[in-house]
Amino acid sequence: MSFVNRFACLAAGAALLASLPATAAAPSPDLARLKAHLSAVQTMTGKFSQTDDKGRVDTGTLEMKRPGRIRFAYNGGDVLLVANGKTLTFIDYSVGQKSSWPLGRTPLGPLLSNSPDFNGKAEILPSNDNRVVVARAKNAGQYGQLTLAFLRNASAPGGLQLYGWTAIDPQNHRTTVKLSDVRFNVAVPDVAFTYVNPKKK
Repeated sequence: MSFVNRFACLAAGAALLASLPATAAAPSPDLARLKAHLSAVQTMTGKFSQTDDKGRVDTGTLEMKRPGRIRFAYNGGDVLLVANGKTLTFIDYSVGQKSSWPLGRTPLGPLLSNSPDFNGKAEILPSNDNRVVVARAKNAGQYGQLTLAFLRNASAPGGLQLYGWTAIDPQNHRTTVKLSDVRFNVAVPDVAFTYVNPKKK
């Protein structure tokens, strides 16, 4: 799977997660739970499984620590997406490629801040399963359409646990990410957000 699709899926997911709104005249209990969840989560770890629209699967691990730090490590060791507090960097060791952006100019910026912005950028959708809360981006811009699913979990912060998301990019390619073994507010060492520079091929 290309970097563009990986980044669209991961970063767009973070963008929506970081901008769930409180815009209705009478905010729903689910919106309040989502805000409580984000406010309570300072660190998170887990595993992810990513499936594209051709059925290809990538897996890896996730580590997050506010403010400003996250690491998506793809199994096999060739691909990383790392934010160190100031910069978001994509590394592909297989081709010796590294690209970086100021974190504040990426969708991950609000998610990783200590004060996520809830300003009308998502909506809660009806769900046929009362165990699930579904949110969708109203306008994900260049990252296409995004839908996230949270499981109701009384032991998780705010009573919710992020289960995964589906992203449809501007080329109408669908990518689905599912999380597992999620743990909140556990020790995450700062060294997790460092990396070795790739060697040019």
